[in-house]
Formats: sequence, C-alpha cells, structure tokens
Amino acid sequence: MASKKPVVGIMACNRTVGVENAHAVMERYVRAAVLFGDCHALLIPPMTEGFSSGAITERLDGLMLTGSPSNIGAQRYGQDGGEGPFDDGRDTVSLAMIECMVTMGKPVFGICRGFQEINVVLGGSLRRDVGRRMGSALSHHAPDSAGFDAMFDHHHPVDLVPGGVLAGVYERPRISVNSVHYQGIDKLGEGLTVEARAPDGLIEAVSANIGGSQVLAVQWHPEWHTASHPDSQVFFHLMGCALRGVPMETVRLQAAKL
Repeated sequence: MASKKPVVGIMACNRTVGVENAHAVMERYVRAAVLFGDCHALLIPPMTEGFSSGAITERLDGLMLTGSPSNIGAQRYGQDGGEGPFDDGRDTVSLAMIECMVTMGKPVFGICRGFQEINVVLGGSLRRDVGRRMGSALSHHAPDSAGFDAMFDHHHPVDLVPGGVLAGVYERPRISVNSVHYQGIDKLGEGLTVEARAPDGLIEAVSANIGGSQVLAVQWHPEWHTASHPDSQVFFHLMGCALRGVPMETVRLQAAKL
C-alpha cells in the first residue's frame, strides 16, 4: 500500500469577484505545490469569524504562504501608514497560523508576501522604500508599464550565503530570480538565518529550525512557470521533504539533481 501524501495548507486572500468578496489563491501556487512538492493541498480562508489556528494546524502537515497584491498592515510591525491595498483578514489569519505552526513544530514555507509575514511574526519589520530608494541601483520590480508576463519575468541575481540550505542545494554561489515587490525585510526576525541577498544587500531568502519547525521563505516567485525552471522546482521539493519530516539539510544533493 502506497504511503499517504502529506497535506499542505495554502493561505488564501480576500479578492473581489464581481460584486462579491471571494477567498482566492492563484492556481499557479497550488499547482506548483502539488506537482513539485508531491502533496495534497487545502486552502485556508482569510476569514476571522469562527477561525481557530489550532484546529486547522492539527489537520495539516505544513503551511505555505503565498504572494499577494496586498501589503501587510504596517501596524503589524509597529509602524504607521503604508501603501495599500491591505487585507486585514489575511493578516490576522496568516500571522496566527504561522505562530501556531511554529509552536507545534510543523514546517512553514513562504513566497513574497508570505516571506514578509514570517519575518513579522518573528518580531522583524519591513521597509517600504524598495521600489523608490533602490530603483536606481537595482530594480526589484518591473516598470509600471510592463505587462503581466513581463512583470513576473523581471529578474536579478541573488548571492547565496555560504553554508546555508540554498547554497547546499544549488551548489553554486549565485542564482537568478524573478522579482515582483516594492517592500522587503528591514529588521530580521528572531531565529531567522539569511539564505540569500540581492546585490544591493536586501535579504531575499531566509530559513530557520525553531523547535523542530522547518522554515524556508523567499522574496521571489518560484511558482511562476515552475515546470520550465528547475531552480524553482527545488523550493517545492524542499517543502515536500519538510512535510514528510525530512530535515532540509539532509536532502541537499537529492534536491540539486532536479
């Protein structure tokens, strides 16, 4: 009898569809997780009514936090103002889910907004000037005039930190990643280790093992055309291993052969 596949919870967002509110996840996140993480997926609605992070966490083997057009509310990391759109329901649910998953020792993986959410939960903060102050030296986002595909195909290199999980996986010092963000990490969250930086010094990937909870998060978008990008497949392969309780450090060479 074949072993059961693990189940990953995937964080949804509030979106307007017609005149109604919907809880939605772009298919590319789910497809990449299921196919390259070899797992089942359940969507987590960003609805606070009746929400219990503990009840949901008990039913999951891990959590994946997606990217989103919305930004985390600045009050969540002790600041004021900020540019929307915002999604307070997602903030409330996703931050509580991260905290509960870590407390229960279950893996947490993040992409873009999810990367930032993990940092905030662990006491870190965000900078909101990436597009403006860093734009002249390195562009972290395509021009506003770019089409949708061009926006996600906007790339820059990142330097992998020697001795890190990702450096061990890729077995080279630098990879090219797509970049679609205006915000980024300022103060690093407690317990997080930097895995990669952009040439301008901005943190692009982090990892941690907190009480047995394996954490890996990237600022870029490995879910974009994953089937055509072996480097992106590694992120989901590592997630699949973590969902099965396999330490990421022990699967470096296996992941690198994808």
